[in-house]
Amino acid sequence: MLNEAPGLPSLLRRLSLLKQQGCEVLIVDGGSDDGCAEQARQMGFRVLSSSSGRARQMNLGAAHATGQVLLFLHADTALPEGATITIQRAMRLSGSPWGRFDVVIGGTHPMLSVVAKLMNLRSRWTGIATGDQAIFVTREAFDAVGGFPDQPLMEDIELSRRLLKRAHPACIADTVQTSGRRWERHGIWRTILLMWRLRWAYWRGVPADQLAHLYR
Repeated sequence: MLNEAPGLPSLLRRLSLLKQQGCEVLIVDGGSDDGCAEQARQMGFRVLSSSSGRARQMNLGAAHATGQVLLFLHADTALPEGATITIQRAMRLSGSPWGRFDVVIGGTHPMLSVVAKLMNLRSRWTGIATGDQAIFVTREAFDAVGGFPDQPLMEDIELSRRLLKRAHPACIADTVQTSGRRWERHGIWRTILLMWRLRWAYWRGVPADQLAHLYR
């Protein structure tokens, strides 16, 4: 997480349910200055401090985790009920060491549902998952591909590429809900065009460092 104070109460409630189910929950803070890290610690959560950057934060969390299955959850994304059981079942039935959920995007704009459906279809077709889809992976597979690449953008795409060489992901139809705040703040169509432009450039070999400037 990074500066998630407004949504922190609901986030901690969701994470508390996971703890009650026996999950190890690690919160990796990327240098927040809104007090959310301190608040999470006061609520009894283990909070790790990291330099900002999703890849670095998630790799740090993985390095401290003790479980054999890792779930990478963005702070603004909510899992469906029974997610842990669903993950176990999906991995067992598919035989795949990794996977992701379908996603819905929260917000009022009607195009957000269309965007989510296209994201899910593209992911099933290509085998590429995005961080918003709550990627899960066995410890063995994650370590074998070197974890998330230390780059400021497209770290989820690159991890998926590496894992795809081992197996196609288990694609869970149950949906996680992620925030549509970026889409609504910057404009739906503008964000759609930007993301497609960035993905196309990345597939053509443009370095992630260069693309990060456009993303920001």
